[in-house]
Amino acid sequence: MRFLTFLLAWAVKAAAIVLTIVVLNFCLIRLAPGDVATVLAGESGAADPEFLARTRAEFGLDKPLAAQLLTYVGNVLTLDLGVSYRTRRPVADMVLERLPATLMLTGAAFVFALLVGPALGVLAAIRARRPADTAITVLALLFYAMPIFWVGLILILVFSVTLGWLPPFGMRSIIPPVGDVARALDVPRHLVLPTLTLGLFYVAIYARLTRGAMLETAGLDFVKTARAKGLPEWRVVGAHVFRCAMLPIITFAGLQAGHLVGGAIVAETVFAWPGIGRLAFDALLQRDYNLLLAVFLASAVAVVLINFATDLLLRIADPRIGAGR
Repeated sequence: MRFLTFLLAWAVKAAAIVLTIVVLNFCLIRLAPGDVATVLAGESGAADPEFLARTRAEFGLDKPLAAQLLTYVGNVLTLDLGVSYRTRRPVADMVLERLPATLMLTGAAFVFALLVGPALGVLAAIRARRPADTAITVLALLFYAMPIFWVGLILILVFSVTLGWLPPFGMRSIIPPVGDVARALDVPRHLVLPTLTLGLFYVAIYARLTRGAMLETAGLDFVKTARAKGLPEWRVVGAHVFRCAMLPIITFAGLQAGHLVGGAIVAETVFAWPGIGRLAFDALLQRDYNLLLAVFLASAVAVVLINFATDLLLRIADPRIGAGR
């Protein structure tokens, strides 16, 4: 019964959040200077007032902003996201075509950060104030301070241009590789550099977060009691210290999901990765409002669902979290 109440409350909150995001995204985008009519007019060389008026009327851009907003919200509630101003294709189809590539990239970066970051944090906490701790701390600060686009360019320069180990751009080779093994490894080889670019920033955060949480937990009474009972050190660290340190890691992992979408735009642009981040960047340059709003809506829904999964994991990791609700 308690879980059902939590589920219903979450559904109401999620619907309110998504609806608020839909309204805010629409208003912010429409307040930006320029529109698709001016872009199309500039490309066709027909920038006369009659052409602009006809184009705006065709896409409903000549109506008051409030009327456009009500129309758009009504369409979203019926799962009609409209068509692209440029390609005249349903934007839902365009987003769904690009979504698997983004999920592949962000998922790989997410798993990479969750595996490597906490592992480095545990090692730094075990070797606190020793050379290993110092080296991990310096690397974490370095990865945290470097911009994502700069990391991507450096990785391309080193591993693609200089060493020639990995492909620099795209998701697949233009000329298909020869052999079953080479074809199977084509996409993973293209995925390595974007994953490192997007994941190293969060590796640094997880490493510092895990180290601090473990050092704080290691001084608590129940950890001292476990050691006094003669438990092996690996069991004390794994079953007691790291288990408590997981709570802030799980919480931040939910926040990271939203940040990954923003970082994916940069990474996909640098590596020409065919995901929704690159699609959003192109739509922004072309003032393709419907397509841009569809990308934002898909991102918002994904973040809300991942935050729900985070809440469930926190309840599983620490049942006290949901005991009082």
